[in-house]
Amino acid sequence: MQLPLITDELDILTALLPQPGPAIIELGCGSARLAQGLLARFPHCHYLGLEVDAIQHARNLALGHPHMRFAAAGAQAIPEGDAGFDLALMLKSLHHVPLTAMDTALHEVARVLRPGGCLYVSEPVYVGALNDIVRLYNDEGLVRAAAQDALERALATANSPWREVARRRFDTPVHFADFAEYERRMLYPSFADHRITPELTARVAAAFAPHCGADGAHFTRPMLVRLLQKIK
Repeated sequence: MQLPLITDELDILTALLPQPGPAIIELGCGSARLAQGLLARFPHCHYLGLEVDAIQHARNLALGHPHMRFAAAGAQAIPEGDAGFDLALMLKSLHHVPLTAMDTALHEVARVLRPGGCLYVSEPVYVGALNDIVRLYNDEGLVRAAAQDALERALATANSPWREVARRRFDTPVHFADFAEYERRMLYPSFADHRITPELTARVAAAFAPHCGADGAHFTRPMLVRLLQKIK
């Protein structure tokens, strides 16, 4: 079955949650790109983004958005009180939480959400040509499966505070102008050291080359969104 191609995931989020917020927290916010679009559509919302990457956190602090604040913290230890948020976002971030801390992170998210609040989890599915290239230097098969397992455990736990209210699958386009852009964005992210050597770079470049044409390399990244609601 061919999945819909979605260029802006905010369209998925707002279809599932037409009135998000007003208090939003994002765990592992990265550059908070989607959150900035969300606040442009819903200027009444207030947002807190948590990020463990010190370099990205410093960039976020420089944004100066009046309705956005940021904290250097991980999902497994949220520096906020109980029941203060209506929506929690985890956008390609749950699989970055340490394996031993995923259950704790989901417990923490439940703690800071108000009853009736939602957790929007968007995770890449580990298939496709782009993933075949990435696994040459960063095999995320284990952690991506672990993220889904952690969600299943959170739902199945006795007296679970969660119920799953929606799932959506879609593809999102990914474009690189050339291998230099791929190398900059994918081999040397500020949040990880992939131990890249010249030999490994050459292997990755060889795998990338067949996908690159006159207008660069076009990939699709399959995604799975799961929307959980806190019921108590």
